[in-house]
Amino acid sequence: MQALTKQPWLTQAASRSVLVALAMGGATPRFVGGCVRDGLLGHTSADLDIAIDQTPEDSMALLKGAGIKVIPTGLKHGTITAVAGGQHFEITTLRVDVETFGRHAKVAFTDDWQLDAARRDFTINAIYADGDGQIYDPMGGQADLGAGRVVFVGDAAQRIDEDKLRILRFFRFQALFGRGDPNAAALAACAAAASGIAALSGERVRDEIFKLLSAPDPLPSLELMAKGGILQQILPDGFDLDKLARTDGDPLRRLSAIATDGAAAIASRLRLSNKQGKRLAFLMSPPLTLSATITRPALRQLLYEHGAEVMTDLALQQGLPDLAPRIVEATPPRFPLKGSDALALGMKPGPKMGEALRALEATWRADDFKASRDELLEKLAAGSNE
Repeated sequence: MQALTKQPWLTQAASRSVLVALAMGGATPRFVGGCVRDGLLGHTSADLDIAIDQTPEDSMALLKGAGIKVIPTGLKHGTITAVAGGQHFEITTLRVDVETFGRHAKVAFTDDWQLDAARRDFTINAIYADGDGQIYDPMGGQADLGAGRVVFVGDAAQRIDEDKLRILRFFRFQALFGRGDPNAAALAACAAAASGIAALSGERVRDEIFKLLSAPDPLPSLELMAKGGILQQILPDGFDLDKLARTDGDPLRRLSAIATDGAAAIASRLRLSNKQGKRLAFLMSPPLTLSATITRPALRQLLYEHGAEVMTDLALQQGLPDLAPRIVEATPPRFPLKGSDALALGMKPGPKMGEALRALEATWRADDFKASRDELLEKLAAGSNE
């Protein structure tokens, strides 16, 4: 693989200003992780992480001296955030883990790049690039990336013991970057530690699962997860991977397609928002079946009741992708009157006013939403004078 040369985030003025400021004390700032990995594959990145061999306090002083905004986001773990040109740069001092507590660890700062690389999760995430795009690759990540190998740094079981979320990250990266047979040691370590997923926070599990389900083709990784007993930790009420092919790349649609039961439990475990939870429940137990020959008026009534997003979900889930453009075209407007309109006409607040608005809305819907706001106001005014 070639050294990085044309990545926009490497050559942009904001990056240059941050790197120059950080190097004023004699340290060597290097980009690391996803931006370097993706850059070597020819993809750009918005998440910019920098590793540096100086204390966070020194980095903060140098950045502030250069007029760059600094946020002490995680000083105790050696992390600060610089903001330049509207771009955020997460800057972390080289470190080693003294003790690990799942996601969190007690760390010691170091100036040894090899030790810093040795604490990272995968070799493809332990590749560094300086401001000139020159690569420093102590763990052989470039070779693994080029060969489509997702390999833990060092002992896979130890890396997973430090943070069980790395189990899910392995399968996500396998879906995105893996080619050929997955790493046997990694698979075995993930399967052995599968029960530890239950102790992870719902938000962290949700974010990883949604990223995996957003991959172009998550099925091979999901099949590996099922074989290793990992998917069962996330969907204990059952799953059916054969239904995945019916969906597009929307992660919640894909989740609803493969999960066979327990929508409420899934929503609770993954800490879904109320909207996401309702959407999941609707898709897992749809109250209606669509038809490719549904008439436009009938489709508009369903759209008014359930919304375009849910109806698109349903069409894709039920194998009717050709309905999607019809849904966009047929989506009706919102009812244009509110209680304030009735009050402005002199109607008294209370049940009768609400009944009048609901009756008018029902008539408007039955007439395929044709009446304009002015026409509806005239009807409401006429009714209030009767």
